[in-house]
Amino acid sequence: MDKRGRSIYAFIDAANLFYGGERSMHFRIDYEKLIAYLRAKFAVTKVFYYAGVDVETYKEEGKKLNLGKLVKFYENEMLSVKGEVSAGIKRTEEEKVLLEAHLNRAMFYRDLEKFGYDLRIKPTKVFVSTEGITTTKANCDVDLTFDMMRYMSQYNEAIVMSGDGDFAPIVEYLKAKKKKITILARAERTAREIKELAGVNFVDFKSIRKEIESKSEKVSIVSRKIGRDSTRRIISSKKIRRNNVAVMNNGVTIKRKIPKFRKGF
Repeated sequence: MDKRGRSIYAFIDAANLFYGGERSMHFRIDYEKLIAYLRAKFAVTKVFYYAGVDVETYKEEGKKLNLGKLVKFYENEMLSVKGEVSAGIKRTEEEKVLLEAHLNRAMFYRDLEKFGYDLRIKPTKVFVSTEGITTTKANCDVDLTFDMMRYMSQYNEAIVMSGDGDFAPIVEYLKAKKKKITILARAERTAREIKELAGVNFVDFKSIRKEIESKSEKVSIVSRKIGRDSTRRIISSKKIRRNNVAVMNNGVTIKRKIPKFRKGF
C-alpha cells in the first residue's frame, strides 16, 4: 500500500516475460531483488507469479500443487538412483539430467514462495501434433485474467508484467473502471495494442536491469546439494520436443514418457 493508502498488485506472466531466459535477455535475474524492486518502486502489496512445472509421475490429490511435496518427491527420486545402481538397475544419463532439471525447477519455485511471491503454478501438459511434434505447455493466461478480475475490488493499481496482446481486453476494461495500469514488459515482446493502452505507463523490463540483475556466479538458478556430498549442476530449460524427445539447451537429447494427468489439475 502506498502513502495514499492505495493497494497495488503485480501480475507476472512468466512464460511471456522470461521467455528464453538469460540467453534471450542477456542477463540473469535475481528474483529476490525483483520483488524488492516492485515493492520499493511501485509499493506493491501482492506479487502474483504464473508459470508451469513438470510433474512427470508425481501424483497428488487436490487442485493446488504442493511444492514442498513435489521437491521431496524429486529428491527421493534422485537419491533412489544410487539404490537402483546397486540393485542392477541403471537409469541413463539423459534420464538423470531430466530428473535433475525437474527437481531444480521445483526448488526454484519454492524459493520464490519464500521471497514472498504468491505462486500460481500449474502442471505442464503434453500435446502431440499430427506431425508427431510433442510440446509441453501450461497456459496460465486464463488464471492471470481471472485473478485480475477477481481481485479488482482490492487494488487501485495493477502492474501487469506481460506484453501478450491477449491481455489487451482485460487491460482496457480495467482502465475503463478507473484502475491505473502499468505495463512492465520486454519491449521487443510487447504487442502494439498493449503499448498503446499503457501509453506513458509502459516500462521496458530491460531498463531495470541494474536493479534486478544477479551478481552471483554464472549458474542458471543456484547450486544445490543433493544428498550428503554431491553438488548437482543446474541445467537450462527444455527448448523443443520432437516425437516424444526433449532437446535440451546443452544439446542432450532425452526420450520422455507422456505423463497421465490426474483429476483435479
